[in-house]
Amino acid sequence: MRIGELAARAGTTTRTLRYYESRGLLPARRGGNGYRTYDEDDLKLLRQIRTLQDFGFDLEETRPFVECLRAGHPEGDSCPASLVVYRRKLGELDTLIEQLTSVRAQVAAQLKRAEAAAPGGPEPKCELGGHG
Repeated sequence: MRIGELAARAGTTTRTLRYYESRGLLPARRGGNGYRTYDEDDLKLLRQIRTLQDFGFDLEETRPFVECLRAGHPEGDSCPASLVVYRRKLGELDTLIEQLTSVRAQVAAQLKRAEAAAPGGPEPKCELGGHG
C-alpha cells in the first residue's frame, strides 16, 4: 500500500509517517515508481506505536517494541529491551500516583479546613476588582 492508504488505515497523517521514517521507526521502502510502499506488518507496527503513545510512552520509548516486532515477535513486547521499558514506565507511573495521592490529601485537608470555617458565618463577598 502507499503512504496515504497506510496513514488512513492507521488513523494518522502522512506527515507523521514521514517523521517516523526519518526517526528509523518505519521502514523506508520504495517501489520501482519511487513511491513509498508499506505492508500489513507496517500497519501493525504503527498500531503498536499508537497504543504505547496512548499509554503515555514517548516516541523513543516505542523503539524497543518496534525492533521486537521487526525481529518477528508477534506482540513486540516480549523482548528484553521492551520489558525494561515496561518496568521503567511502571516505576514512573507509581511515582506519579504517589505524587497525586499526596496532592489529593492536601486538597482534601484544605477543603475540610475551609468547610469547618464556613458554617454559621455570613457568605463572604467575592469581588474581582473595582466597578467600572
